[in-house]
Amino acid sequence: MVPRSDAVDFTSQSLFELRYLPVPHDLADFVTTFYHFRCDEPEVRDVQPAGVGHLTVFPYGEGCLSFRDGRTMPAHRVNLLTPFSLAVPFVMAGPFHAIGAVFTPLGWAAVTGLCATAHGNKICAARDYLGDDIEDVGQEICRRYRQDASTAEQGTDALAAFIRGNLHSVPDKHRELIRTTNQWLSAALNPSLDDLHCALPYSQRQAQRLIERYFGLPPRSLVRKYRALRAAAWLSLPHLSDEAEAELAEAFYDQPHMIREIQLFVGRTPARLGSGSHDYLNEMLDLRNFREITAA
Repeated sequence: MVPRSDAVDFTSQSLFELRYLPVPHDLADFVTTFYHFRCDEPEVRDVQPAGVGHLTVFPYGEGCLSFRDGRTMPAHRVNLLTPFSLAVPFVMAGPFHAIGAVFTPLGWAAVTGLCATAHGNKICAARDYLGDDIEDVGQEICRRYRQDASTAEQGTDALAAFIRGNLHSVPDKHRELIRTTNQWLSAALNPSLDDLHCALPYSQRQAQRLIERYFGLPPRSLVRKYRALRAAAWLSLPHLSDEAEAELAEAFYDQPHMIREIQLFVGRTPARLGSGSHDYLNEMLDLRNFREITAA
């Protein structure tokens, strides 16, 4: 059984460092951000919110992720996190350090070629889907990092080089569908499904199939996921504008509904988000992680 995240003592921000690193201009359509995480505690506990997908290496740390359906999957040294439709708690034996890239939906498709629905909600050895080259790259990043011969920036440079060299073509019509869907998601916390279908040159059935392929969820579920993620990101800010408060009030039926949705997709309640702990999840909810859907 997956533990309720509010019952877990999450690792405090005072015990870790999480830095976001710049994305080269030529990869901006494919990677939302690069990051470097380090925590030297003997155990690290937190939750990974629902998201698109990561390519990440763990120079230090061993552990597992616990999925809502009861599956527990071990982490690897060189990992591919497939798109998560719900929040996923994790426990790592420390010290735990990670260097990674967060994909956009287009980046996930261009690098992996995998259907986000069929392959979603997993943590895998990256070599299983991306080949031996990524294993070699990742192991070399880890080796140099552990020997202090490489900075985190050099590690992300190596990941960027791999991604750049392994981008596969995505049909122009499908790239446009991804762009249109991102724009639709960014338009409001509760965008109209009719607006999406009017903007796409596909039948509703075709559109749903393609959106599931690239985003991992059908449109209605995507609205729920990103509404909860963005609401949680807003609620984790020190101050919330009157306009944002009004938009949140309109986006959910009532406060219990908002709490349940944030718990499902983010992994904790708004009370925990506003607790002042400023832990790992609060950092991962930085709005730059949702760049593709926050630029209205």
